[in-house]
Amino acid sequence: MRKQSLLALLALGTVGLALVFAIAAVQKPAAAGPTRITVYKTPTCGCCAKWVDHMKAAGFAPTVHDLPELSAIKAKHGIPANLQSCHTALVDGYVVEGHIPADVVQKLLKERPKVAGIAVPGMPMGSPGMEQGDLKDPYDVLTFDLSGNTKVFAKR
Repeated sequence: MRKQSLLALLALGTVGLALVFAIAAVQKPAAAGPTRITVYKTPTCGCCAKWVDHMKAAGFAPTVHDLPELSAIKAKHGIPANLQSCHTALVDGYVVEGHIPADVVQKLLKERPKVAGIAVPGMPMGSPGMEQGDLKDPYDVLTFDLSGNTKVFAKR
């Protein structure tokens, strides 16, 4: 009788231990993978390719679409003409227009402001993809909404 009770207790303990491990495995957060970002650029733009490399190095997973013309993409996503640059990206519901540093995109995704996106108008020297030695122009990263309102989100 004791042997059967001991075996039953051992079996119950093993099942309980397995249950504890199963619950712990379910509750453990999954490791976050790289953030997916979709980039639209022209096939011959070298600075855009360098920006894509910058984003990859920062842990993003870009899917690149080379198009001969980007005005339809920019119009579809409500990017005002005065904020446009040479490439447009989409990440987690936001538009990312131009040579924006990866850490600013990460800040956008963390803070999640109620905007359509962020933009660096033009192509400022020293921004990611536009590096030329020690040359660096100061520039602002702007938020924008679909009404064209802007606000400084980051200064560089």
